[in-house]
Amino acid sequence: MLPGIAWGIDSQAGQKASNEDAWLVVEPEAPLPQDKGLLLLLADGVSDCADGALAAKATVRQLAADYYTLPDTWDVIPALQSLIEAQNQWLLSQTVQPLMTTLCGLVLRGQRYVLANLGDTRCYLLRDGVMTRLSVDHSWAQPGLQHVLKRAMGLDKQVMADFAEGELKVGDRFVLVTDGVWETLGDSRLHELVQHFPDAAGAAQTLVRNALQAGSEDNVTALVVDIQQLPARSLGDELVGLGSLPVPPRLQAGDVIDGLQVVSLWRESRNCLLYRVRDAEGRPWLMKTLPPSGQGDVQAERALLTEEWLLRRLASHYFPELHLHPERRHLYLLMQEYAGASLAEASHKPDGWTVPQVIQMGIRLGKALGILHRRNVLHRDVKPENLHWGTDGRLRLLDFGAACCPGVTEERPDNMPGTPSFMAPELLAGEVATASTDLYAAGVTLYWLLTRHYPYGEIEPFQRPHFGEPVSPARYRPDLPAWLETVLLKAVAPTAARRFETAEEFVLALERGESMSLMPRRMPLMQRQPLRVWQTIALVSLLINFLLLYAWLLH
Repeated sequence: MLPGIAWGIDSQAGQKASNEDAWLVVEPEAPLPQDKGLLLLLADGVSDCADGALAAKATVRQLAADYYTLPDTWDVIPALQSLIEAQNQWLLSQTVQPLMTTLCGLVLRGQRYVLANLGDTRCYLLRDGVMTRLSVDHSWAQPGLQHVLKRAMGLDKQVMADFAEGELKVGDRFVLVTDGVWETLGDSRLHELVQHFPDAAGAAQTLVRNALQAGSEDNVTALVVDIQQLPARSLGDELVGLGSLPVPPRLQAGDVIDGLQVVSLWRESRNCLLYRVRDAEGRPWLMKTLPPSGQGDVQAERALLTEEWLLRRLASHYFPELHLHPERRHLYLLMQEYAGASLAEASHKPDGWTVPQVIQMGIRLGKALGILHRRNVLHRDVKPENLHWGTDGRLRLLDFGAACCPGVTEERPDNMPGTPSFMAPELLAGEVATASTDLYAAGVTLYWLLTRHYPYGEIEPFQRPHFGEPVSPARYRPDLPAWLETVLLKAVAPTAARRFETAEEFVLALERGESMSLMPRRMPLMQRQPLRVWQTIALVSLLINFLLLYAWLLH
């Protein structure tokens, strides 16, 4: 049982030969991702279809299994809708007479709830003595058609659930019941029974027992959930109360804030300030916060909170480690400070990067992007300045201020984050970011590390260039292996269809190529000495003309 949440269930066949209701409660424990919250499902198989019991049981089991395999950065509503659509297609494909079932699903995540429902299985919320129905009945209201469903799992090719969401409150009681309960008891009697029974398990049993005693002719199932203590806050909860943490004032060396002493202002931009600070034990940290002008800027505050939330869930040596400061009373995030330099800074060394070094960087960058993309996160600003090469020999991807998580972050039409020279053509054309655009930026990054040039030339802000074919990196690096040239040109192809589909494919290409010979490719003579080629062509052409003229004179 999860701390602070109690639930109880009772399900009986009643006067029917078998019970076609199905329910499932999943309390996440390792290895399930706990950030997805508590999932409760109740389904009522439609008796007139091929097998109502199979439809209901298969639906709750499959939805529960699939929900906890999705990235924990997915928002609950789009996650549930996508799973419902997939399960609906499975139900339709099983028999000539499709499998059909109603569905009521409740997710308790952080300090909020989300409800999804299809059909006439209901969900009520009892709060402060008032009972509210959260679900919508998808049945016809005409006389004689009250039991005919307009929407259900397995009924139509296109399925759209109704959703309700809100904040949790201590003392809340959720009641999920099939029509065998609510139709027999009525809302008034159901309210009376739920309100006066102290515990969730007893309330569920009481509802089922009273429905049977009242003459219910259907299967009867009741699932009751009590909120005794609020769970830990999630990103959604943090974003609701943006104004709770003030933006720090501009800080100077020696200032102390929340027990942290400022050492220096390390970096400053229009959107953020980055300070070097030390805690009470003398440990160094980097504090990222907004400039004072950002106070009240909901979009900026949301972006900073989202960055912290994402980094908490991306625990890996490829990303900066967060420090959750227990005394935080202002809006900022603390990160581990690492010795070393960004690839942009380190690239200024006289000898530059060798080909094997850049290959290794590409493999590590690809693995980092693979972790992000599997968790539905797009970085959107991959470039040498945001890649840190530590003295510990690790490559880290930094600065998630522009990171995007569909379903969590809010996109604005006027917001096009990124650095133009590293942005894919479709981004510059106004399309949204994808995994392919991150991989394009990774390809441009490796291209730049090797050549100090860009495949399409440097692109200035607000410029709208026309993309043809990229310049071969071998023009600037004659020592480049042929296979690496092929990999880079594919990574920076002008259209997404010609690029690598996944980060894993990108990494595999680099790893396979690394095992091949690193001997320099033999560049075509036209690329090595174009002037001599054209001089030779001109000389041969002139010689042929003299021979033709001589032959004509002889005749």
